[in-house]
Amino acid sequence: MRVQQVAQVIMALIGLVAVAAALWRWQETSWATFVWIASQITLVAIRTPFARENRQNTITAKHAVSIEQVLLALVSIFGFFMPLLHLATGLFDFANYAVPNWAIGAGIAILLPTYWLFWRSHADLGRNWSVTLELREDHGLVTSGVYRSVRHPMYTAIWLMYLVQPLLIHNWIAGFGGLAAFALMYFVRVPHEEAMMREQFGQAYTDYSARTGRLWPRLGRA
Repeated sequence: MRVQQVAQVIMALIGLVAVAAALWRWQETSWATFVWIASQITLVAIRTPFARENRQNTITAKHAVSIEQVLLALVSIFGFFMPLLHLATGLFDFANYAVPNWAIGAGIAILLPTYWLFWRSHADLGRNWSVTLELREDHGLVTSGVYRSVRHPMYTAIWLMYLVQPLLIHNWIAGFGGLAAFALMYFVRVPHEEAMMREQFGQAYTDYSARTGRLWPRLGRA
């Protein structure tokens, strides 16, 4: 077994122990802990099949921003690992706050369509999706499905996930860390992503951008 595989197994075991500890402590946090863990499992379940399929892509160009890997790591750390660490250990208990049950319920209500949008945006992109900024062989401009009126519906879904997270993790550090990290990544990455698409597809992407919104449909546009 290679070093990388060993590291992955070790990280998975640590993650399972942390999840078990977080569930054990739910009475010290909130029943929303179960919801947050279920939401993370759902996120992985949605994305993993697409990630596996797209490993077969032939990459023709990489446009990764030099800081992109750092930003992706920050989103993982502050959006998942730090909240899990807090739920498992109570590390940031000094920054806790209270949330009423109706607010947790509102968060769940938002998450249900959000995860549908997250899945649909992957499904509509198909082999054109990748974690980093890159183009594959026969890369196409997708303008149908949820991309008909919105250029970045996947980002819309992720924004909603991190906006809901403070309703599930009632801590100023662990609850809002993911939102701050994702906001930083979004505002750095999206201009580069759109420049890559404009360079690849030219006027077709310019016309597409003119009739669509980045995160939600433009009023009065098809």
